Amino acid sequence: MKKVLVFGTFDIIHPGHVHMLTEAKKYGDYLVIVVSRDDITAQVKGTLPIFNEQARLQQIKNLHIGDEVRLGNLGEDRYQVITEVQPDIIALGYDQQAFVDKLPEHLNPNTKVVRLTAYKPEIYKSSLIKAEMQKKGQI
Repeated sequence: MKKVLVFGTFDIIHPGHVHMLTEAKKYGDYLVIVVSRDDITAQVKGTLPIFNEQARLQQIKNLHIGDEVRLGNLGEDRYQVITEVQPDIIALGYDQQAFVDKLPEHLNPNTKVVRLTAYKPEIYKSSLIKAEMQKKGQI
């Protein structure tokens, strides 16, 4: 069985996320989706997500794309999930930058890293959607 691991914040679920996760699933037989913890998201993005980690976890589960959906690890063990899952493939979002620089240090020699394609990033990008919602006073 070929395992694929993908991780992200997944704050405001949109068609770009669905595209990303569906594309990641095509790389293997079993997709593990890791949802970022609130404090990690705040450190990386400089702000808390709109939805807390439990709500985001449930939103991703409700998509029924992942075979396993879980929260990421806390603290310095952020990469521990790679050891726990032992993925054959790690699928990164087209613009994913967080935790990518040290990723090779945590991979076994057989793990392949792939970049997923964007889906209408001029429309379906979380930061753009969030900015538009703020502008309209929705958040």
